[in-house]
Amino acid sequence: MLKAFLVEDNPQIRDSMIEALAELGNIETAGSAANEKAAVAWLRDPANHWDIAIVDLVLEPGGSGFGVLMALRDRDPVRKVVVLTGSASPDIRKRCESLGSDGVFDKSMETEALLDYCAALRRAAGGH
Repeated sequence: MLKAFLVEDNPQIRDSMIEALAELGNIETAGSAANEKAAVAWLRDPANHWDIAIVDLVLEPGGSGFGVLMALRDRDPVRKVVVLTGSASPDIRKRCESLGSDGVFDKSMETEALLDYCAALRRAAGGH
């Protein structure tokens, strides 16, 4: 089963994404964090298994999703990192991609595309 890690500071969005990943994508959420420091600590810990990190850019004070992207630039290429944000302007998309993001999705209109992306990853990994 594909394992996701969710970096999102809004509890309602976090809970609905965890539910949607499980129901629509058959993807297990291995963990979540509401701030950059906790996210980076978990994602960089070799004891934790994850296949995709879904990162919001606006997090609890003291960091951002950009910091998470920077911290994961040297990850194993099979591990995917995508951004789910409320502000997916062309400049934001370009900045995320330059920091190593595998994709950028707008919360207001591309959540379904993100779930499709996750489902495609699961199929590519041999899931059904």
